[in-house]
Amino acid sequence: MKRNSVLVLKNLTYTLFIPGTVTVLVPYKLLTRNSTVMPSSWGPPQILALVLLSMGIGIFTRCIWDFIHTGRGTPSPFEPPRSLVIQGFYRNVRNPLYLGLLAVLLGESAFFESWSLIRYAAGYFITVHLFVVFYEEPHLGHLFGKQYDNYRKSVRRWIPGR
Repeated sequence: MKRNSVLVLKNLTYTLFIPGTVTVLVPYKLLTRNSTVMPSSWGPPQILALVLLSMGIGIFTRCIWDFIHTGRGTPSPFEPPRSLVIQGFYRNVRNPLYLGLLAVLLGESAFFESWSLIRYAAGYFITVHLFVVFYEEPHLGHLFGKQYDNYRKSVRRWIPGR
């Protein structure tokens, strides 16, 4: 039980610094730079935003749960999982955590009706894609060998499948 408590704290710390910066701090800076604090009224974009935000937070939370209980580690390259996580959303797509964060960014973009946040979300996705292709996939292949190769062959990187 103590090991899980430590992993929970490590994952909370990871969440605060990495996803917290990506989905809260940077968007806040972009919005306040443009003087956008709250939308002028509520309408379809704000409803869509709530759906995207809920989905993104739910996906992210489930991924962290799987990293704690199955992977016995964190999503951070500094404290990688000890076991390959291929359950939950990871059964259908290799990078659901990043997609969850993208949903949060798109939800924020819709809520504030902000083109600067849309551009930021696109930049986030491009950056994450390059990180996955050039660092994460080779690193996971090195860590988990044939198990990861088989997983990579059967589960798509970005588009969920069966």
